[in-house]
Amino acid sequence: MIKKLLMSLAATTMVASPMVAAQAQAAPHREVTRVVHQGPHGRTVVKQKTVVRKNDYHRWGKGQRFDRRYARDYRVINNYRDYRLNAPPRGYHWVRSGNDAVLVAITSGIIGAVIGSVIR
Repeated sequence: MIKKLLMSLAATTMVASPMVAAQAQAAPHREVTRVVHQGPHGRTVVKQKTVVRKNDYHRWGKGQRFDRRYARDYRVINNYRDYRLNAPPRGYHWVRSGNDAVLVAITSGIIGAVIGSVIR
């Protein structure tokens, strides 16, 4: 009985941990700025400004499915030698996402490799 309970807890943890990590990665960045200065008649004025920045950057990883809607500055790289990339294997092509080069399977969209900061 206890063995089954421990196995089910372990399985739940294995399933839930990637979802929690994905939510943490997609959370917006909040920045709070507080400005204090002397106002008219010697009063202290405090202004608080909250800036929320959405994390537009998507981190790609090997084995994930590539979706061009989430890629920044998406382009297919035909001149891979100019970027010092190897020739893509049959059925793959290099694409650009931000400054990264991503090797993507043409039919399934599965990522085979990610090379960061290739494009400047």
